Amino acid sequence: MSRLGERLRTLRAEGRKALNTYVVAGDPVPEATVPALHALVRGGADLIELGVPFSDPEADGPVIQVGVERALRHRVSLADTLDMACAFRTDDEQTPIVLMGYLNPFLRMGYDVFCERAAAAGIDGVIAVNLPPEEADEFRSALSAHGLDLVFLVAPTTTVERAAYIASQGSGFIYYVSYKGVTGAHRADAEAVAGKLAELRSVAADLPVLVGFGIKDGASAARIAPHADGVVVGSVLVQTMGEGAGADLPARLEAQVREIRQALDTA
Repeated sequence: MSRLGERLRTLRAEGRKALNTYVVAGDPVPEATVPALHALVRGGADLIELGVPFSDPEADGPVIQVGVERALRHRVSLADTLDMACAFRTDDEQTPIVLMGYLNPFLRMGYDVFCERAAAAGIDGVIAVNLPPEEADEFRSALSAHGLDLVFLVAPTTTVERAAYIASQGSGFIYYVSYKGVTGAHRADAEAVAGKLAELRSVAADLPVLVGFGIKDGASAARIAPHADGVVVGSVLVQTMGEGAGADLPARLEAQVREIRQALDTA
């Protein structure tokens, strides 16, 4: 079992909800990323999604788009992202890291080369937002050969039959998108999410289900927590990153994550 799977299995056994936190590699400047990752963990993050900068992040809203643009101004690449993960691993060998991005950078590096370098850097899984499971065999095989998970997304419009197929093709966890739209556009509707998750769990093949999009603070996380195995928090953290890479940035991130962690633990 991967480090990601082990962490999520442990949390489920303990009756705790997973807190998955997202920031963009190299945002707002490359040297801010590794301290930010450690701050997320100190605040209570159970796993980290590290965004790979890409010029056309079509699933992301304005906040993350601007974060990606800040990183790209420094020419941060997939290779740089792997170097940042490797530097993080110097002091943290336990926290799972999932790269989240779009297929193009992985294709350009080459699946086999990427998977070898990712495993060496301590990456645990990949979310390729625009990769449909029907076209994932080659990438999934390369990832699996290096012990890495391939996480797929399920949308509110996904049928139960297709959700079952998606679950059969992925590993690590299922990322449930809480609403129709881009990241950061709305607050997640707990009632609507509850109904869809009940359907999804019936076909999820025991994969944990984490809910993302619209989780902005402790209150919104707590509303979703009873229905899911965990939550994904992204845009609000990227917004904090965009406020500047001053000496107080890690402390601000840590406090922001701790508020959400405490809400999840008391939900």
